[in-house]
Amino acid sequence: MKYISTRGSAPTLGFEDAMLSSLASDGGLYVPQEWVQLDKAVIASFCDKSYEAVAVEVLTPFMGDSVLAQRLPDFVAQAYATFSTPEVAPLAQLTDQIHLLELYHGPSLAFKDVAMQLLARLMDDALIRRGARASIIGATSGDTGGAAIAAFRGREAVDIFILYPDGRVSDVQRRQMTSVSDAHVHAIAIDGTFDDCQSLVKAAFNDSAFRTQCALSGVNSINWARVMAQIVYYFTAAAQLGAPDRQVAFSVPTGNFGDIFAGYAAARMGLPIAQLMIATNVNDILARTLQSGRYALGAVTATHSPSMDIQVSSNFERLLFEVSNRDAAKVCAYMNALTQEGAFDIDEAALATMRQIFAAARIDERETLAIMQEVKATHGLEIDPHSAVGVGAAQKMDLAADIPIISLATAHPAKFPQAVAAAYGALDNTPASITALADKQERITHLPNNIEAVQDFIRTHKR
Repeated sequence: MKYISTRGSAPTLGFEDAMLSSLASDGGLYVPQEWVQLDKAVIASFCDKSYEAVAVEVLTPFMGDSVLAQRLPDFVAQAYATFSTPEVAPLAQLTDQIHLLELYHGPSLAFKDVAMQLLARLMDDALIRRGARASIIGATSGDTGGAAIAAFRGREAVDIFILYPDGRVSDVQRRQMTSVSDAHVHAIAIDGTFDDCQSLVKAAFNDSAFRTQCALSGVNSINWARVMAQIVYYFTAAAQLGAPDRQVAFSVPTGNFGDIFAGYAAARMGLPIAQLMIATNVNDILARTLQSGRYALGAVTATHSPSMDIQVSSNFERLLFEVSNRDAAKVCAYMNALTQEGAFDIDEAALATMRQIFAAARIDERETLAIMQEVKATHGLEIDPHSAVGVGAAQKMDLAADIPIISLATAHPAKFPQAVAAAYGALDNTPASITALADKQERITHLPNNIEAVQDFIRTHKR
């Protein structure tokens, strides 16, 4: 299996090199040169298998003949032993049609753990075998940072630098990053938005001399291995509800577009998905784009669901590449227009292809809190605001009643105390790991929204 860049001029790489490179040298994102295909019998067999067994079967073809493919069963077993439930991603039924996929049973209580716990083991093994080190940098709108630090802390071959928008993540999300005392872990508060943090990370990667000097690697969903690992739960959930003999649909709380692109990948691999619903809060650039065909940046509004407070959805570039028949020149034109003008127009053929599987719905702040309260009152389940946006969008899906809708529950509500206070007053049960954060000392580096300042800090603090 080889990997190519969405912008067409970076070297074609094998899995291990694509994973360690993270962002392609031409600024694009790596995608598989061809999509893995799973036949109906294989997909049907997943309903009787453990999550770990399905993960090995789904992921191995993407890793080709790499050493990591041979060791994958061990890494999968280690990664998911850190979860609090043996199912890893269990389903809960809300209505006759809508089901909740619980993705928050990992160490940081967010869906990012599903991929990050595996990615840390894959990267650490690859680096140690090469006798190499890496400076891992990432941007977070809240959950990626805590999950990355939980997965990579204590690992010998890496230093980790996580940029987050100062004052724009929840107190719990911040403390999960800043209360870790390991010397090789650095939580960096940036004066700006998540989009600013993401731009700084991309600028660091695009500085080839700095990238080489500090041996940069990334853990955001710009890294194909992150998206790849998330494909698994689309198959496990769908198989439990009768796939491939029946179609299923998914509602996905969406910010950077990585999680929902994993669903698109599952569809390309043979999973019969009737629709992928882009569930968005008031930062609804993706819903507007799907409706109008114009991707136009706007201001970022702070909401109860901060992980979706994004305007530049990096993984949308991967989808543009696919629906444009893998025309890298066209993708480059889109991305150049976005940089220079803050907007671009998707051509009609590509937009029509996109609309064949994607829909979008916007859930505002009032609706988000009302849905949180409704789910608790009706089903006895407390959910976080991002998951509430997903449920709200699922309720707006116009599908036949016999098509199950799987709404992704992306984080534990305890991670969002302000939204919880507004919706519930208090949680019935708060995990001990969250309660313990209040007593831990925080360690924060504050930096301006300036690439030179970020680069200087990384140069100084990498081991």
